[in-house]
Parts: sequence; structure tokens; C-alpha cells
Amino acid sequence: MKFIIISIIVLVLALVIALGITILLNIVFKKKLNIYLNILISLSLFIVVLGLSFYAYFENPSKAKSEARDYLVSTEDVSVSKIDLGYYFDGSGTDDLIIFYPGARVEMEAYAPMMYKLAENGVDTIIVKMPFNFPMFGKDKANKIINEYEYKNYYISGHSLGGIMAGEYIVKTDKIAGIIFMASYSTKKINDNVKALSLYGSNDKVLSIDQYNKNKKNFPSNYEELVIEGGNHSQFGLYGKQQGDGKADISFSEQQDIIINKIVDFVL
Repeated sequence: MKFIIISIIVLVLALVIALGITILLNIVFKKKLNIYLNILISLSLFIVVLGLSFYAYFENPSKAKSEARDYLVSTEDVSVSKIDLGYYFDGSGTDDLIIFYPGARVEMEAYAPMMYKLAENGVDTIIVKMPFNFPMFGKDKANKIINEYEYKNYYISGHSLGGIMAGEYIVKTDKIAGIIFMASYSTKKINDNVKALSLYGSNDKVLSIDQYNKNKKNFPSNYEELVIEGGNHSQFGLYGKQQGDGKADISFSEQQDIIINKIVDFVL
């Protein structure tokens, strides 16, 4: 909904700016330009302003904190590789892989601490690089990962809008063993033979609880749910407090430990 509202505002502003510049050109030239020239100028300006506006919006994501980038370095326990599809965290496990979709307009590196620690605990992970930092544009990228990386069990996960897109993907394939929603939900009905885990913080003010409860019917009948007491929306990643989010009553490390322990239990 927020994306739709922002899109409408950008469209209106682009149109106003384009028409304003066209009128100004008519005044500068001190005569009324040909109607077709006016239309061409307005349309061209509209496209340029619209393109620049959307580029600025999508290419200005919430930045990962410097501490998050510390987890992008390989150690004896986890090999971290930057790949065309994102980042691959290869730990001691060999059977299970989590394909992770970041939240909208959040740098994928912000989720490195969680992905590293999951790999460290025996569950390999890949953070998927989304076009323009927006998971809606890359919801089928899990296909390439499944084709390129051989594992016994594939899981898909996502934070916020990333989770919604993961839900849209999983209903189209039988190659995913389970799905992990992080402050998210599915708008599509998921088959009951799929394992599902839902995690969100009690202080989350970004996730719409009304929408979450409305879409609970789309979870498999045997899904697990964990409400993280004192947790919020932003602390699923390390990118600072997201606008509109509630204040967390627990630290980032505490929330991450709860998330990681629950996911490891769920997968293994």
C-alpha cells in the first residue's frame, strides 16, 4: 500500500513538473508553441522526471551498518562468497539451504549477521540480490539458485515484502521444503505439505497486524508462529531503526539470537 501511494505521488509530481516546464518554455519563447511540440516536450519531460524519481527512490535503500559488513568476510567456520545472485554463506552443513529475500529498499548486506550465524550453525544461506533493492522485481530468482546449488532441502525466507514475495514464489514450485516468514505473511494459499515458520516482534509497528491476521489463512495448517517479545521490525537486519517502527525492548543481538535459534530448530 505504501508503495502504491508513493507511486501515485511521484506520478502526479512528475506530471506537474513536466507541464510547468512546458508552460515556462512557452513564456520564454514569447509565443504559443505548436500543440504537437507541446505534447512532445511534456511527454519527454514526464518520462525523464519519472525515471529519475523512481531511480532515486529505489537506489537509495536503508544502508547496512558497518558492523553488518564484518560478517561478509570468510572465516574457518563459514566461507562467504559474493556471487552474481547475492552472497553465499557456506558453513559446516551440507543438506539444507535457506534462500533469503531482503526487505524492500534495504541493502542486502544488512542481513549478513543472521545469514552468517545460520551457516555457522549448520544451515547454509544465500542472500538474494534484488533488482533496485525491491523484491517484487526478483521474486523468481530462487529458480536460479536451486538450479546452480545442489542441496537435499531448500527453504525460502524473506523479511517484510521479501517474505510476501517468497510466499508468491513457493506456491509455484514443489522444490521448496519450507518457508520462513520474518515480519511478513503470504497473500497466496500455501500447500499443507510445506513446513512454515512465522516470526515477528511484539513491538513491530511496520508490519500490519490486521493484514497479517487476515492472511493467516494462507499459511499451511501446521505452521509455527513465534512472537518475539520486545522485538521490532528493524532488528531482523542491521540497518538502524526503520521509519515508523516501534522501539525494541531487547537488543539487536538478543533478537537475532532468538531468530537464529528458532530457525535452526525449525530446519534441523
